[in-house]
Amino acid sequence: MFQFACVVISPFSTNMALRLVCCSALRTGTDVGVSNARTFGTAAILCRRSAPLGPMPNEDIDYRNLESLEKYRSYTRYLKKAEEAKNTPAWWKTYRQYQEQEDPGHDVERANIGLPHCRPSRVKEARERKRVVKENRRSIELERATRLRTFKVSLDRVQAGWEETSGPYHVQRLADHYGIFRDLFPMAYFYPRVTLCVSYGQDSPAQVHYGNHLTPTEAAVAPQVSFEAEEGSIWTLLLTSPDEHLQDSEGEYVHWLVGNIPGGTVTSGEELCPYLAPIPAKGTGFHRYVYILFRQEGTIDFHEDIRPLPCVSLSERSFKTVEFYRKHQDSMTPAGLSFFQSQWDQSVSNTFHNTLDMKEPVFEFERPPVYHPPQVKYPHGQPLRYLDRYRDGQEHTYGIY
Repeated sequence: MFQFACVVISPFSTNMALRLVCCSALRTGTDVGVSNARTFGTAAILCRRSAPLGPMPNEDIDYRNLESLEKYRSYTRYLKKAEEAKNTPAWWKTYRQYQEQEDPGHDVERANIGLPHCRPSRVKEARERKRVVKENRRSIELERATRLRTFKVSLDRVQAGWEETSGPYHVQRLADHYGIFRDLFPMAYFYPRVTLCVSYGQDSPAQVHYGNHLTPTEAAVAPQVSFEAEEGSIWTLLLTSPDEHLQDSEGEYVHWLVGNIPGGTVTSGEELCPYLAPIPAKGTGFHRYVYILFRQEGTIDFHEDIRPLPCVSLSERSFKTVEFYRKHQDSMTPAGLSFFQSQWDQSVSNTFHNTLDMKEPVFEFERPPVYHPPQVKYPHGQPLRYLDRYRDGQEHTYGIY
């Protein structure tokens, strides 16, 4: 049993500013009734905290007498004082300043490169809303359906209303969540004002939404693309993947590129690059495939962007969306967006071997199947679980289980 006595020296002492000595006092063995008591001592060095480089925040406030502080008496005066304090230079760094020092591009305002939005007058919206409410109140059939709980809401009208109001903003947030703008349009974004409908297959169509999963088998052939377009308008449709490139981490592979589309008829456009099925390499997880619709100001000469047919080389399909847009940014504006995710299946191997005529890259270890010796009818000296090896096999399993 030991009893410790600790002597604390004030750090402001001039003689003992750089050390603190902790002494241990021993109670003798005769005091505690123990003959083999030992002594030990410890020492620690205390370093003086460096003085601040300037006055600390709120150093001049007397917290013991808060009633003597000047009152703002109005929110305007408080806001004025807050702006002055914000603009006053300080010797310390804020969290945002440390972030900007580590990442200069952090919190930089991005540019909106999409179509301008002409919002209708709020007065007209309020009048239209009042008119609809009055018509609904006068409708006897609507009242009866509501009372009898047989009223049905048209999901098509709900979808159309969503697309006209908050739909573009929700899609933009989804694209930000999936990193679409970060990888395709650095320091830029846009609101997809035009709804892009992409569906694969005819018997059981697989629709492309905003990040849903489709297999490469479902997306093996070119889809049907439709969108609302004014008469005489010209468009460009692009399908690219920012995750597939095998040599450049910032590169892309263009899977489909159609330019000078008259109206909404994609089949009548100029095919600059033929369609290629998704090719997510085995072991690389899900890949993003992005459809982007551009609205053109007029007919564009795409002779520099045409890929030679049949374009079955990945080097010929190397692509960068931001460079393509910068080249034609005076003549086109992104207007629509849709994307899906896909991962490896057996059709990817067929695409690499038959279409691209190359070895398939594999990024995971393929384990060989477990070897089991041929099954014997009378397994003498084998454990009871011997038959479990052959239950799921194609060979005959003897006995009834």
